[in-house]
Amino acid sequence: MDRLSEMEAFTRVVELGGFTDAARKAGLSKSAISKHVAALETRLGARLLNRTTRRVSPTEIGLAYYDKAISVLSAAADADAMATTMQGAPTGELKISAPLTFGLRFVSPALASFLNKYPDVSARLEFDDRMVELVSEGFDVAIRIGDLPDSSLKARKVAETEVNLIASPKYIEWHGAPQSLDDLSKHELLHYSHLSSGNYWRLKSKSGDERLIRSGGRLAINNGEALVQAALDGLGICLSPNFICHDELANGSLIELLPAHKPAPLGVFAVYPEGRFPQPKLRVFIDHLATSLKGRGPKW
Repeated sequence: MDRLSEMEAFTRVVELGGFTDAARKAGLSKSAISKHVAALETRLGARLLNRTTRRVSPTEIGLAYYDKAISVLSAAADADAMATTMQGAPTGELKISAPLTFGLRFVSPALASFLNKYPDVSARLEFDDRMVELVSEGFDVAIRIGDLPDSSLKARKVAETEVNLIASPKYIEWHGAPQSLDDLSKHELLHYSHLSSGNYWRLKSKSGDERLIRSGGRLAINNGEALVQAALDGLGICLSPNFICHDELANGSLIELLPAHKPAPLGVFAVYPEGRFPQPKLRVFIDHLATSLKGRGPKW
C-alpha cells in the first residue's frame, strides 16, 4: 500500500465521519478503507482515529496529521493537473492589457502571428496606459513597463528598453541645454502622469547613485507618445523610453540631453494573476511575445 492511498483513505474517513461513507465515496469496499487506515497507523506507530460503534473521530495526533495530509494530497493533485494541462493544446480566450504605444507597435503584431499559430485561441486586446486590476477586470495578462509594485501578481521579463532625456532643437535654442542635473530645475519638464515613481524622474548622479528629480511642470500627459510630441513641439524636456523616441533621435528632430545621467533601462514585463501554474494559452503567448520582442523593433 502506498502512502498517498493511505492518506486519502484516512482523510476521507475524517471528513465523512466513518468507514462506510468513506468507502462509498472512494468506490472501494469498507474493508479496503479499513486496511489502508490500519496500515497507516501501523507505519506511524500512532492511533489516528477513535472508533466506537456509533462514530469515528480523529485523535489529537490524527487531527494534526490530517492537516498535513490534506496539504500533501492537494500538492499531489496540483502536480497531476499541471502535467496534464501543460500537454494540452492552447485553447480559449486570452484577455490582454497593454500600454497604448507599446501595444500598437509591438504587442499587436506579436498577437497577430500568435493567433495565426494557434487557431483555437481567441484574444481580446485592450490598450490602456493605466495599471489595470487584472483579477477584478478579468485580464489574463498585462504588459507593464518599469518598476513593478509589490503585489501577489507573477511577472516575467520579456524585454527591456533604454530611457532617454530629450528635447527638441527649438526648445534648446530658446532655453539652452541643461549641463547638469541641478540645471533641470530651471527648465520646463514634461511629466508622464502614469510614472510609477510619481512626480519624480530617477536619474543617475555623477557618483552613479540614483537621484530623484521632481518632474512636475506645466504639462502632464498620460500617454508616452503624446508626451514625445509635446517635446517635439518645443514645450519642454521629457524622459522617454527609447522605443517611442528612437526615430526622432535618429533624424535629429529630438536631441538626447545629459547622456551621462541616463537612468537604468526599464524592464518590460508580462504580469498575470498568481496561480498554481499558467494555462497553456497564457504560457505560450508569453513565450511568443518574448521571442517576437527579441527579433523586431528599434534598439531597445
